[in-house]
Amino acid sequence: MTWQPPEIPPLAKQLVPELQARIDAKTKPPGSLGRLEELALALGMMQATTEPALRNGRVLVFAGDHGLAEEGVSPFPQAVTVQMVANFLAGGAAINVFARQQGLTFQVIDAGVAADLPPHPQLLACKVRPGTRNARREPALTRDEARQCLEQGARLALDLAADGADAFLPGEMGIGNTSASALLCSALLGIPLDDCVGSGAGHDRAGLARKLTILKDVQARHAGASAQDPIGALAAFGGCEIGMMAGAMIGAASQRLLIVVDGFIATAAVVLAERLRPGVLSYCVFSHVSTESGHAKVLRALGVRPLLDLGLRLGEGTGAVLAWPLLVSATAFLREMATFESAGVSEKANPTSA
Repeated sequence: MTWQPPEIPPLAKQLVPELQARIDAKTKPPGSLGRLEELALALGMMQATTEPALRNGRVLVFAGDHGLAEEGVSPFPQAVTVQMVANFLAGGAAINVFARQQGLTFQVIDAGVAADLPPHPQLLACKVRPGTRNARREPALTRDEARQCLEQGARLALDLAADGADAFLPGEMGIGNTSASALLCSALLGIPLDDCVGSGAGHDRAGLARKLTILKDVQARHAGASAQDPIGALAAFGGCEIGMMAGAMIGAASQRLLIVVDGFIATAAVVLAERLRPGVLSYCVFSHVSTESGHAKVLRALGVRPLLDLGLRLGEGTGAVLAWPLLVSATAFLREMATFESAGVSEKANPTSA
């Protein structure tokens, strides 16, 4: 099976002078809206317009199980994945609450849950396999399965764009997925594994030490997985939901959609997507820094600044949805705020020379 990631259009940097002039003409001191001004500029370049707008954000939560969970890398049993999917579809999870609050459309993607899920209007069945294999014993995915995850994700994003979406807010659910993310980030960014491994869903100190030992075993088994072979790294360490999310990020960026990135696992998907198709990162805004210990280090390695620091570590896309109003505000002030000229407000005086 072969798959070619779609091309990523370059940012419309030629619009920067006009965008900056529009931002500076608003009734405020230059730079006084801080990060909102940076976001307005970035969104204009992403959408290739001097009047960017965010009116149709879509939340997709990608769910998948991990065979590595049987080694005890999470304090929760694997059954929690399918239980939480049921909770999402019933509307009872945190992401449901926040998405409703913001009026955002919400769907769950079965990327690789280790159970048969009954049909539901908000569930898209895209299962590549019922959970990955145990990466401590064998590759989590075959290369073909890894490509299938990526291709399915890209197709989902293209469908979103065709349906009028202007932003993609990915979330995830999968017991064991902080382990897969730590392994992927270490392999793809060259960060020591010790710096990527955190407590996940809530390990105590002993549990964290055991998790790190297991992941070092996994890393040693797949010593050939590296940044030079991102599909091989995905196959080795897995995450149907991570791979599908990465593919969707590539597809979204190819259509100039804003990608609002959540926490550690979503960031690992960005790392994978950027290795596969450089340019994806340009379409990403990182919503927050997670308390999952590896997240801040990965963000630094990517050279990006998150918008929020709320002590979050839930996943599901919650941080992305919480940051959504800030992004909407960045486009709103550019469209709706009066200029000095239209409001009849005097601009800053130019000092005269003596």
